[in-house]
Amino acid sequence: MPTNRAAPTRRPPRSQRALRLATGTALCLATSFGLGLPIPMVAPVFVVFLLAMLNKPLSPKAGLGLVLVAMLTTGSGLLLIPLLRYFSLAGVLLVGLCLFLAFRRGLRGANNLVTTFLAVGLTMISTAGTVDFGLAVLVIGALVKGLLLAILMHAFSHWMFPEPAGAPALPTAPVLADNEASWMAVRATAVVLPAFLLTLTDPAGYLPIMMKAVSLGRQSCTTTARGAARELLGSTLLGGVLAILFWFALSLFVHLWMFFLWTFLFALLLARKLYALSPTQYPPSFWLNTLVTLIILLGQSVEDSVAGKDVYTAFAVRTGLFIAVSLYACLVLQLLDQPRRVPRQSEAL
Repeated sequence: MPTNRAAPTRRPPRSQRALRLATGTALCLATSFGLGLPIPMVAPVFVVFLLAMLNKPLSPKAGLGLVLVAMLTTGSGLLLIPLLRYFSLAGVLLVGLCLFLAFRRGLRGANNLVTTFLAVGLTMISTAGTVDFGLAVLVIGALVKGLLLAILMHAFSHWMFPEPAGAPALPTAPVLADNEASWMAVRATAVVLPAFLLTLTDPAGYLPIMMKAVSLGRQSCTTTARGAARELLGSTLLGGVLAILFWFALSLFVHLWMFFLWTFLFALLLARKLYALSPTQYPPSFWLNTLVTLIILLGQSVEDSVAGKDVYTAFAVRTGLFIAVSLYACLVLQLLDQPRRVPRQSEAL
């Protein structure tokens, strides 16, 4: 006699992805700070991008290839150091041209992670090298170590929360036409360049600002001018507010395990929004940028605390710069898109 058995319940893929993102981010952040890696917030930022973009673990060959690509792309910034030191104007113009080509290639279907690494290499590495070549090599080492840790945590998170069989793949970004991709790349380059110039004045102090600017440049590639203020500025403000709440929650009991648990909680709340488990009117890029902002602000504040700096003053200055960079990005999108909106309105008439 056949027996009726209840089919085993499967967790929805979006729930798996939210848990995977929160777990990977928390583990990567706690491990990075626990091991004392240089620039420890780099690894969790990388794992956030990996988990948000890939719904399957990287093979060992693909992981090693990604690390090699990261070394080559970030190392490209070393070639720009002599130009920036002795021919500043030519160096800045060349960085702008290379950023344009990198963003344009990403919008034309190239790997977005490679585009991000190339933008980081062109900006963070070259600015660090203007002060000290050893500092640039140190930053490259920090990025490579952070990426290795992110790949390991990405694989571990997929082992803990595997993708259900038959789950739909993550939507891929559309490949833009040549003219549209060029225009979007111009906007992204215009967003990143002023932060690059600011970082040249104090590379050691403004590297977090450069990381934020590269993130905004990526985000501007998918943001319309109409929604720029809400998405770019709103996600930055929300990330700052969450960083303040996180800091006071962590100060109740300062321990690495509490660091992990609070990170897991905050990342899970944002991951639920990102994967529409708790639907909102904001796109996934809004919540992704919020989480990245939270990690950068919080990680740098922990570093300031360890170094004995005034955490609250440094946090206020850094948050103010983040908001200024975001406001500038909104202004750039509004100004650059205005000439394109006028002809469209006249055509409609």
